[in-house]
Amino acid sequence: MSVLLDLSVFPVDQGSSLSRFVAPVVEAIAASGHAYALTAMGTQVETDTLAQALALIEKAHAILAEQGCERVYATAKLDIRANANGRLSGKIAAVRRRLHPRDQERPSRQDHDQNRTPEGSKEGLAP
Repeated sequence: MSVLLDLSVFPVDQGSSLSRFVAPVVEAIAASGHAYALTAMGTQVETDTLAQALALIEKAHAILAEQGCERVYATAKLDIRANANGRLSGKIAAVRRRLHPRDQERPSRQDHDQNRTPEGSKEGLAP
């Protein structure tokens, strides 16, 4: 079984800069050992069971509660499929194979951005 979880979870009582609250949640997801992808709007995770996906949601809430967050907003979308695995990357690859061949050879904007440092400049190059 493959469970794809698209999770967005953050406090709504802690101001407008929330990365300090979200980062420990992402660290916990990474430590879980499940494949995941951080996006600008949430985190996508692939687990083997529904129970594992739900446990990650509960863990995320617990982490925010431990940080003093009294009100948490969360959205979770689940795609559950029997007899499948590797779908987190496989679904993207399937779409890319259908794109115009010229587009397949160019790195995506996401691939390009992953080669940048947090300051926004390429490794080894001045801004």
